[in-house]
Amino acid sequence: MLITGGTGSFGRQFTQMALAHGNPKRLAVLSRDEMKQGEMAQHFKHDPRLRFFLGDVRDRDRLHRAFQGVDIVIHAAALKQVPAAEYNPFEFIKTNVLGAQNVVDAALDAHVGKVVALSTDKAANPINLYGATKLCADKLFVAANSYGGGAGTRFACVRYGNVVGSRGSVIPFFLNRKASGVLPITHPDMTRFWITLEQGVSLVLGALNWMHGGEIFVPKIPSMKVIDLARAIAPDARLENVGIRPGEKLHEVMIPGDEARNTYEYDTHYVIAPTFPEWGAFDYRSNGGRPVADGFTYSSDANDHWLTLDELRGMADEPVEA
Repeated sequence: MLITGGTGSFGRQFTQMALAHGNPKRLAVLSRDEMKQGEMAQHFKHDPRLRFFLGDVRDRDRLHRAFQGVDIVIHAAALKQVPAAEYNPFEFIKTNVLGAQNVVDAALDAHVGKVVALSTDKAANPINLYGATKLCADKLFVAANSYGGGAGTRFACVRYGNVVGSRGSVIPFFLNRKASGVLPITHPDMTRFWITLEQGVSLVLGALNWMHGGEIFVPKIPSMKVIDLARAIAPDARLENVGIRPGEKLHEVMIPGDEARNTYEYDTHYVIAPTFPEWGAFDYRSNGGRPVADGFTYSSDANDHWLTLDELRGMADEPVEA
């Protein structure tokens, strides 16, 4: 097993859960930062099952070498800050789009069994460059199933919302600003989906078991108003309305209406089935999938599960990785 971008917030949580519960023969962590790799090796007490590869998904040759003998790849490497993408579009395209193509090519050439790629709610009806690059990556991974043939490498994606404790997320930002007594709010009605790192890893592990190839898995997770989160973290702070930033949505969407015709509902998640399953169609109703209604959308403002203030406080009190 190998995870790209494995020294990030998700990668560390995935490694912890995989080593504790999955008992892999070998888990390779590929990333660009040798310091984080050293810290991660110490954190896991130099577990003999762990291997560390310095490399970048932009480097196709390095991926070809790293993927040898690997049966499962989790693709978590990405550039993800929305403002940075608007200012550095070429860099995001090189990592998020061309890097995704390199992962596809290397996985096919190395005969990897399964590849699960991390996506984002911002890839659904994107309005910023980051979301557009992740949409392109999703399309690459879904289409890659055609290249592998009927018995080849299988590719799927997982799509979820904002992650508690991930670098650059709003919770650590609010915690850092709490002492100032003022928290900036972009819009009083803004909503977001919310998921913990542990839930994100569980979705990926589930996708490895559920996938047939070409799916996008979307978890059923709660929504929150950003203003409620601010009040939960700093109830005495003054809230300053600073306006919606360029490339930012008022509400996030994980399943647009146009994808409803290919979407199936399960108890814990949705599956967006591939549109062009040339490699062999799977009937998702045969394993309990229920087709959603025409025009169905899964958006953060129309969710039927909302976090309470107590739940939000509990999330905010979790250890946050800097």
